[in-house]
Amino acid sequence: MFCLDICTFALFFITNHIMLTLKIIFWSCLILVFYTYLGYGIVLYMLLKLKKLFGKRDYDPILPLNEQLLPEVTLMICAFNEEEIIREKMENIRQLDYPKDKLCVMWVTDGSNDHSNEILSEYKDEITLVFSPERRGKAAAMQHGLQINKAEFVVFTDANTMLNAGSIKEIVHLFMRSDVGCVSGEKRVAARKEGQVAAEGEGIYWKYESTLKRWDSELYSAMGAAGELFAVRMSVYKEAPSNALLDDFMISMLILQQGYKIAYTSEAYAAEYGSANMEEESKRKRRIAAGGLQSIWWLRSLMNPFKHPKTSFLFVSHRVLRWSITPFAMMALIPLNALLVFMNAGNLYTVIWILQILFYLCAFMGYWLSTKGKKNKLLYIPYYFLFMNINVFRGIGYLRTHKSSGTWEKAKRG
Repeated sequence: MFCLDICTFALFFITNHIMLTLKIIFWSCLILVFYTYLGYGIVLYMLLKLKKLFGKRDYDPILPLNEQLLPEVTLMICAFNEEEIIREKMENIRQLDYPKDKLCVMWVTDGSNDHSNEILSEYKDEITLVFSPERRGKAAAMQHGLQINKAEFVVFTDANTMLNAGSIKEIVHLFMRSDVGCVSGEKRVAARKEGQVAAEGEGIYWKYESTLKRWDSELYSAMGAAGELFAVRMSVYKEAPSNALLDDFMISMLILQQGYKIAYTSEAYAAEYGSANMEEESKRKRRIAAGGLQSIWWLRSLMNPFKHPKTSFLFVSHRVLRWSITPFAMMALIPLNALLVFMNAGNLYTVIWILQILFYLCAFMGYWLSTKGKKNKLLYIPYYFLFMNINVFRGIGYLRTHKSSGTWEKAKRG
């Protein structure tokens, strides 16, 4: 009887110890997922409120009233086989509100083998064309163009994105602050027709992402720039590795690493159509996830809170977690929650388990509707959220096969 009591007590002790361990891991994962996708935004919002109450107001620079005093700017478009969009892009560039004698429009078409160069030759009086028959990736193309550039400020944009008329002036306006080394414009995503799940899902994501970027910038600095529209101060520019999958992000963060800020503005924006479908969108997400993991390793020194207290908080919270740990934590919640329900850990875990099942059912229904060309906002939001996280795992495989090259297959736009 005594031995039986000891065995019962030992089993009870081990079971409770296992349950306690599972609970700690479960709540750690749940808090991490909540913080990464919602909590960080709440914390940022509260910090900005405190900054406005107790902090110093940021200096707002003024552009010269005389346009002849505005600095020279290079607008660089690195394009690969973009013959279909060139004329529309050039018409958009003509609408930019910046002195024409101060704006050098440079097209870099390295590796293009369509009719891009022939079409661009029609605009020889308006542009500078840079070409090499070898395709080595966007980072190498950018570097090729910069060898010819003479301006202190270079604005990068994609061929398939259209800029608002005041974008260049707004970017130059922010560069009037001496501590700004990079300016990131806003990306706006449009659906060519109603019901495009890829475009509409991406659009919702970018609205939230743009809000976080703006708050990052208001608190201290944006954490990286997107290639659709960003600009650099050439005196602090550093070349990104030639095999960088996220060359725009790396260039901006290398400037931040030197102590300069990345300013973010929604007054300069680039509009583009979203991906044609979810398969095309998956190409983008895999490359972004792979490039994110690649960048985290290269920029690991920025995670040191003793050397970079502000940057490390923003970088880890906004970038590192969602590109590395958090997707694994989210997937771990499924078996952890199931085990706790099986072990009768309490009603709270049963409720959370039911909520998880409902979330994944909604995501599946969103996926099913997308295959039928239908939409439901309440359903495709969880679907797109899950879709993004799944592509983080797919990005790991993508990085293994593309780590030595910065080239990628373009995603088709809607």
